[in-house]
Amino acid sequence: MTERVALYLQDAHDLRDGLDYVRYAEKRGFEAVWQAESRLVRDAIVPMAAYAAVTEKLKIGSGVINNWTRNIGLLAATFLTLDDLAPNRVYCGIGAWWDPLAKNVGIDRRKPLTAMKETVLVLRRLLAMERVTFHGEFVHVDGIELDVVHGRREPRNVPIYIGATGDQMMEMTGEICDGAVLNYCVPPEYNVRALELLESGAKKSGRTLDAIDRPQLVVCSVDHDHDKAIDTTRGLLTQYLAQQPHIAKASGVSPDVVAKIQSILGWPATHEQIQKAKHLVPEELIHRITASGTPDEARAKVAEYKKNGCTCPILYPVGGDVKLLIDTFAQA
Repeated sequence: MTERVALYLQDAHDLRDGLDYVRYAEKRGFEAVWQAESRLVRDAIVPMAAYAAVTEKLKIGSGVINNWTRNIGLLAATFLTLDDLAPNRVYCGIGAWWDPLAKNVGIDRRKPLTAMKETVLVLRRLLAMERVTFHGEFVHVDGIELDVVHGRREPRNVPIYIGATGDQMMEMTGEICDGAVLNYCVPPEYNVRALELLESGAKKSGRTLDAIDRPQLVVCSVDHDHDKAIDTTRGLLTQYLAQQPHIAKASGVSPDVVAKIQSILGWPATHEQIQKAKHLVPEELIHRITASGTPDEARAKVAEYKKNGCTCPILYPVGGDVKLLIDTFAQA
């Protein structure tokens, strides 16, 4: 039996190169590709459509879009359209976003749990082709539906995943979603608590933990030269620990280290600033929260995440030879 494995793409590669990578990943037995949407750099939906158009079996997921910037009607219509392009191959991964980015573009992320729950519940009903009236605190719709005139009117099979980090969001994910996209830049043992919370949430809706899919983002730098792989990851962590404090907190990084990195990096960070600050990221941390090194070292680390409850590693190639990474974890 082949094992589940997926590819994660962000903005580190030319988009047309990404098309080559997803075709190659499908050929080598990967289950899915997930497209990031985090910084103000690359939208997730356009690449997802491109990936769907050049593959035949690969699942296509958003990893993750936020629940603040797309009106609920547009959000549902977007995933209806993606499902038209790749029926039964689309995952909707959605997250609560993060500050200071959200604040800097005018989003007040108050009551993130309530806002997320309303989004998920109404999105699911719309994709089920229901006519929906809903008046919540954040989502207000009056008698709307996906009014397909030309094409498939049947309910759409688009599983919904939350990219949860905090305890309350993780528990709610277990209650209302098909799965959780577990975070990256965390040690494998982080999953122990995450699974407890998912199970607690699942019980509220009469389900077990096994009903909740648990793919996990894993930073993965593979090179036959161990030191080269480590150095590539060090640059990525420098930027993430400074700009996404929720990840730094979840990975247990010293606040002092984060503060020192933040004092060097601007917004957005430049390549020169990252190079200046990256020596502050210790190699021990790289080994603890990423799968970086030679192919054997990367496989061993990914196995730790799977042992701790990850159902499908979503491998994030932070640089170097992406096809080597795909070959390292190939299932076909």
